[in-house]
Order: sequence, then C-alpha cells, then structure tokens
Amino acid sequence: MNRRQFCERTGCGMASVAILPSSSAGGRSVPADEAEAGMEQARPKYAFTIEIFDGRETPCGAGHRLGDRFNYPADNGKICPWLMDSMAGFLRVLEHGGTLSWTYRGTRYEKENDADGVTTEFVRCPDPTASGVVAKITRTRVA
Repeated sequence: MNRRQFCERTGCGMASVAILPSSSAGGRSVPADEAEAGMEQARPKYAFTIEIFDGRETPCGAGHRLGDRFNYPADNGKICPWLMDSMAGFLRVLEHGGTLSWTYRGTRYEKENDADGVTTEFVRCPDPTASGVVAKITRTRVA
C-alpha cells in the first residue's frame, strides 16, 4: 500500500503530495506515489565494497582479517553486527549520494570524494578489545 492509499483508508487527514524540485516536476505538487517513482529514477546507482583496512594481523573476535573484502549489501551477513551497526549511518549517506565533510588530510585515512566516480569513507569498529578494526567503504557510481 502506498502513502496515498494509507491516508485514504485511515483518514489520516494529511495531504499526500510531495514538492519536487522545479527540474523534476516543473515546480508543481505531485501525488506521493508519482514523486517516489520520479525520485527512484533520478537517484544514482552505486556499488559498494567494504574492506578491512586496518587492525591487527590476527583476526578480530568476529574473524575479520586485514584485506577481507565484502560487497554491500550482498555480504551483510558475513560482517560483524557491531561493525555493520557502526557503518549504517555512513552507508545511508553514501547510498543517497551524500558525503561526510571530514577528510583526514595527511593521514592514511585520507578520503576520496568524487560524486561521479569513487568516494571512500573509513569507520572504526566499536569492539573494545585491541583489535582496532577499521573498515574502508568504497562507493563507485554505476552507469
């Protein structure tokens, strides 16, 4: 059920429209289901790779080793839930075409931020042991 159907059935009293930027809808209001379809078509597509970039040579408690690579979201079940939870907000931003403002200039964690190509982000696992796992998220735009 889409939002319009929900509002019609429940009498929620909220208008079911979205205001799209003028380039998408000519500055007019459109029904939410049309807006969602238009936004889905306009959203760029990305491929994501998660690499265990930093940490001890021995595997962490979850078994992750330096250099392990995962495809997101296909390999979610293979990644430690603590690490996935740490990456969740970063992944949402990256999935929707955003970037995070810090760059870590002059460190080994210096990021790439290219909206039309490759963008990277680094996330540390919250595991309180000395494993020190840092994941590198790489977003690549898919044509």
